[in-house]
Amino acid sequence: MTAILLDGKAVAARTEAELSERVSKIKARSGQTPILATILVGDDPASATYVKMKGNACRRVGMESLAVELPSSTTTEELLTTIADLNANPDVHGILLQHPVPSQIDERACFDAIALEKDVDGVTCLGFGRMAMGEPAYGCATPQGIMRLLDAYEIPISGKHAVVVGRSPILGKPMAMMLLGKDATVTICHSRTQDLPALVAQADILVGAVGRPEFIKAEWIKDGAVVVDAGYHPGGIGDIELAPLVDRVAAYTPVPGGVGPMTINTLIQQSVMSGEKSLG
Repeated sequence: MTAILLDGKAVAARTEAELSERVSKIKARSGQTPILATILVGDDPASATYVKMKGNACRRVGMESLAVELPSSTTTEELLTTIADLNANPDVHGILLQHPVPSQIDERACFDAIALEKDVDGVTCLGFGRMAMGEPAYGCATPQGIMRLLDAYEIPISGKHAVVVGRSPILGKPMAMMLLGKDATVTICHSRTQDLPALVAQADILVGAVGRPEFIKAEWIKDGAVVVDAGYHPGGIGDIELAPLVDRVAAYTPVPGGVGPMTINTLIQQSVMSGEKSLG
């Protein structure tokens, strides 16, 4: 079997060309450049790298990135004030609070303080609830990126058994709801699920989002499955043992180059959508 490589990097690159045109139209109509505000609290090197990558992606499509950097001593109240200022700024079309924040901050309260119309990363409880109920909302960037990637390669979802391994509020849970919304039958598993190999073996579509390197073994996965690895760990490995699968599954995402580029691309796409909506 020759597996389809679900190339997120290539899909993201194609989408950026379209987004550049849409940004140009926003500028022509309004005289304004869409702005994504990124908030980085503390000095975590990995978080700083991710924020830089998102800023670069903004510039590639003609958007601007407003980088807000706060010290690691920032309090919840101070961060909430920053978010409120960005909510009130009509020039800002999207707000990204880089996860994780320092432990003294109530991250959930700060996520939920982001205005729904600027929640382009899809992290608020209100946004999640609207998405789960089939109402308009920006989806969490990683699972929404995965759905876009599956759609780009015309992977059938309706009627399939999808198994999501992971239950985080910004990946596993919204991933399950999005698949359910496309008429998949969804099983949500996690690191404490009993007899996990037997459940994974049932998956027509498998999403690994558990956050542990190669936690999901190749031998658990049936031939012909569609395998999506949302993990990334040092050494360029994900949550799924991918190497033995490439000759016997229907499709798979590489690590890196699969889900990661689609996450950033989706954030940018939803920021452009917010800019378009601001025009009325």
